[in-house]
Amino acid sequence: MFGALAKSIFGSANDRYVKSLEKIVGNINALEPQLEGFSDEELAAQTQKFRQQLEAGQTLDDILPEAFATVREASKRVLGMRHFDVQMVGGIVLHRGEIAEMRTGEGKTLVATLATYLNAIEGNGVHIVTVNDYLARRDAEHMGRLYKFLGLTVGVIVPNLSEPQRRDAYGADITYGTNNEFGFDYLRDNMKHERSQQVHRPFNFAIVDEVDSILIDEARTPLIISGPTEDKSELYVSIDAIVKGLEKEYYEADEKSKNVSLTEEGVEEVEKRLIAAGMLETENLYDVENTQVVHHLDQALRAVVMFKRDIDYIVKDGKVVIIDEFTGRMMDGRRWSNGLHQAVEAKEGVKIEPENQTMASITFQNYFRMYPKLAGMTGTAATEAAEFWDIYKLNVVEIPTNVPVQRIDEEDEFYKNTQDKFQAIARAIREKNEIGQPVLVGTVSIEKSELLSHFLDKEGVKHAVLNARFHEQEAHIVAQAGRLGAVTIATNMAGRGTDIQLGGNVDFRIEDELRDLPEGPERDAGIERIKEEVAAERQKVKDAGGLFVLGTERHESRRIDNQLRGRSGRQGDPGLSRFYLCLEDDLLRIFGPDTLFAKMMNSNLSDGEAIGSKWLSKAIETAQKKVEARNYEVRKQVVEYDNVMNDQRKVVYEQRAEIMDSERVDDVVLEMRHDAINAIVGTACPPGSYPEQWDLAGLKEKIGDILGVEPPLEDWLEEDAVDPELIEQRLLDIASEKMATKMADNDETIWRQVEKSILLDRLDYHWKEHLATLDALRQVVFLRAYAQKQPINEYKQEAFGLFENMLETIREDVTRVLMTMELRLAPPPPPIDLPELPDFLTGHVDPFSGEDDSNDGDGSAGREALFGALAGSPMAAVGPGGSNRENPYAGMDISRNAPCPCGSGNKYKHCHGAA
Repeated sequence: MFGALAKSIFGSANDRYVKSLEKIVGNINALEPQLEGFSDEELAAQTQKFRQQLEAGQTLDDILPEAFATVREASKRVLGMRHFDVQMVGGIVLHRGEIAEMRTGEGKTLVATLATYLNAIEGNGVHIVTVNDYLARRDAEHMGRLYKFLGLTVGVIVPNLSEPQRRDAYGADITYGTNNEFGFDYLRDNMKHERSQQVHRPFNFAIVDEVDSILIDEARTPLIISGPTEDKSELYVSIDAIVKGLEKEYYEADEKSKNVSLTEEGVEEVEKRLIAAGMLETENLYDVENTQVVHHLDQALRAVVMFKRDIDYIVKDGKVVIIDEFTGRMMDGRRWSNGLHQAVEAKEGVKIEPENQTMASITFQNYFRMYPKLAGMTGTAATEAAEFWDIYKLNVVEIPTNVPVQRIDEEDEFYKNTQDKFQAIARAIREKNEIGQPVLVGTVSIEKSELLSHFLDKEGVKHAVLNARFHEQEAHIVAQAGRLGAVTIATNMAGRGTDIQLGGNVDFRIEDELRDLPEGPERDAGIERIKEEVAAERQKVKDAGGLFVLGTERHESRRIDNQLRGRSGRQGDPGLSRFYLCLEDDLLRIFGPDTLFAKMMNSNLSDGEAIGSKWLSKAIETAQKKVEARNYEVRKQVVEYDNVMNDQRKVVYEQRAEIMDSERVDDVVLEMRHDAINAIVGTACPPGSYPEQWDLAGLKEKIGDILGVEPPLEDWLEEDAVDPELIEQRLLDIASEKMATKMADNDETIWRQVEKSILLDRLDYHWKEHLATLDALRQVVFLRAYAQKQPINEYKQEAFGLFENMLETIREDVTRVLMTMELRLAPPPPPIDLPELPDFLTGHVDPFSGEDDSNDGDGSAGREALFGALAGSPMAAVGPGGSNRENPYAGMDISRNAPCPCGSGNKYKHCHGAA
C-alpha cells in the first residue's frame, strides 16, 4: 500500500531514472541551433574533432551531448528524420550498456545511431547485431548513409562472404550482422592456423536489436560448428520402418519436452523386431553393445511421433528444412543434431545426409559476455528483466513513447473447439474488411495459417499469407499490411523488422511500382502521386479504427503476444487487438491447469458460443508463466554446463593464440617432451617401488612408440645407482640428441614451421575429440541423480579429469609425431597457400533435447590436414601419397580446391591434380 502510494507521488524507479536523463537531453537540444548553421563539410569534420578530444584525455561521456547533437543534425540532412527527445534518452541508455525497451514504431533503428556513432569514434569497432540477414543488409545500407556522411566506415557480415570480405567488414568502424554470423566467425577464427587468417578484432561494444529474441529465445541452444562422420543411411531407414510399425500403446509421448519413451511392452516388441531384422548384437536392447541402435531408436521415435511436417519443418526440393519456432522462417541449410535430422529425413523418404561431429561450440550467453560493453533494444524486455540481469548484468529501462498509445486491447474470446474459433475469426475479419479496416492475423504455425486461409476463402475475403513458404516476399507483404482493407496472415510475427504504416509504406510502393522508371520528371511525378495516395489512404484507415491485430491463440511467452499487439498503434495511431482462444490450443492443452478443462466442459458451452472472463485470462497467464519458467530453467542449465566448458575453451583458445603469435615454439615442444617422458617413466616405475616391480616391457614399448628409440634399459638396470629419475634423464638426453640430429639435417625455418603446425593441429584434433566426449557425458550425467548426486557437480568433476587427460594426450601426441616423422625434399610447389578449414556445418543446437538445432551451412571454405601449414612448402611429410605424380584419381569428379584423396594434406590441384 505504502509502496503504491510512494510510486504515485514520486514515480517508479524507472520513471525517476528516465527523468534524470532529461538534463543531458536539454544540453543536446541547446546545441541544435549552433549545429544547424554548420555546412555539410563542417558537420562531417566533427568526427575528427571528437577524436582529437578523446586523444587529449576527454571521455565519451564528456563529448556525448555534442556527438548526439551532431548525429541528430546529420540525420535531418541525410535521412530526413529528426530524433525525438525520447529517442535521445534511448541513445543514452544504449551508450551506458543497458537495454532500452521501446514500443514498436518508436524508431529503435534510429535510436541506435546515437550510441553507435559515439562509440565508433574511438575506432575500436561497434557491432550491431540483428535477427536476420535482411535487416543487417537493410540497416547497414540505410543507416550507413548517415555514418558515411560523418566520416565513418560501415561493414556488413552475411553468409557466403569470402575471408578478405569478412576481414574488411570487421575492420570497419561499424559492423552489422546476425548473432549467428558473429558467433560462428569467432569459433572459426579459433580454428585458424595464422593470425592473418582471422577476421574478428578484439571485442569492444555491441548493440543487440530485438535483444529478447537473441539473448533469451535463441539462447536456449548453443552455436556449434561440426564436420561429417560416417554414413549410416541404411540404419536410419531400417529403424524408421520399425518405429512406423509400432502401435501407440507401445510408447508414451511427452509434448512438453518433445520426448518419447517406450513402455515395457514396447521394449519387448522392439527387441523382437530388431532381432528379426538382425540389428541387435545381443538379445537385450539395453546391453552396452546396442548403445548405437538405442540412440537411433530414440531419435526415430521423436522424429515420427513428435516432429510434425509444416509445423516443425517442411520438405522443400527433396530436403527437410527446419522452421524457426520464433519467427516462422525457413532455416535453410540448418540441421538438428544427434541424428534427429537424419531420422526426420528417413521419415520423409528424402536423401539422408551424414551425421556431424562437434568441432567447436559456444553459447550466446558466453559469446556476448565477452564484449566489455553490451547494450540492447526491443519492444518487450520487462517480463524478462530478472534474467537479463542474472545472466548478462543488463538493466532494462522502459523508454516512454513519443505520443501516448491509442490502441485498445480487448478481452480474449474463448471458444469450445478450433472449428468454432476459426469460424468466429473469419467472420470478424470479414466484418472489419467490409469497413476497410486492415487486419493483421498472428498464427503460431504454417498449418494454422493455411487452415485460416481456407476459412477466409469460404468467406470470400482476399488476403495475403506470410509464412516460411513465402519467406522471400515477407518484407513487402508486411510493409503494406496497413493499407485500406488489407488482410495479412503472419506466422509468428515477432522480429519481422518492418514497420506497418497505416495507408501503406511509401518507400516500398515506390520500389514496387516505379522500379523500371529511370530518374527524371516522370519518376518524380510518380513519387508525388504515391505520397498523395498514401496520405489520403492513411486518413481513411484511421477513420476505420487503425490496424486490427488478431491473435489466433496465445504464444508460450507473454513477450511474443506483446510483440504481436505492438504492431498496432505505432506513433499514436489508433488500433485494436484481440486474441481468440479455445480448449484445443497447444498452450492450454499441454500447460493449462487440469481444472480449466473440467470447468469449461461443465459450463456446457454451445457450439459457436464465446465467453470471456478474468478467471480465464488469469489461467492463461499462469500457463504462460509456467512455460517461461521452464524455458528459463533450460537456459540456465545450458549456461551452467557451458560455463564448465567455457573455462576450458578459454585455456585452449589462449594457448592457440600464443602459439600463433610466436615466431618459434621449440620451448613449448621441449617442455611437452619433458612432461611426456616424465609421465611415461612415472607410470612404469612408480615412486617408492622396487626395480623388480617396474613394468620394463611396457616402458620399452611406450618409449619405442613415443620417441622412436630402443634404449638399453637392461644395461641401465645392472647399475647399482639406477633410479627412475636417472632413467628419465637418460631418455631426455637420447631424445634431445635425436631431435638435434633432425634439426641439423633440415632447414631450421622449415623445422620451426613444422613444429608450430603440428602443435596447432594436434591441439585442435584432441580438443575436437574432447568436445565429443563432453557431449556424450552431458547426455548421461543426469542419470547420476538417481544416486542422489548433483548432475552438474558430477559433470564438473568428470570434465576436469577429462581435460587433464586431454592435455596429457596432446603432450604425448606432439612428441610422438615430431620424434618419429621424417621430412624429405619434394618437387618445387606453387606459391604457399595458408591452410583453410573444412566445409564445416554451423549449427544452433540444444545439447539436452536436440530441439531448435541447426547448421547454417554458409559454405565457409576449408579443410583439416595434419600438416596443413606446410601445404606448398619445399618439404612435405612422408605420407600415403608420397611424391608419386601419377594421378590415380583422374576422371573422378573431385573439386580442384578439395583436399587430395591421397591424404597428403594438400589441395587436389597442388597434389595429384597437378600431374
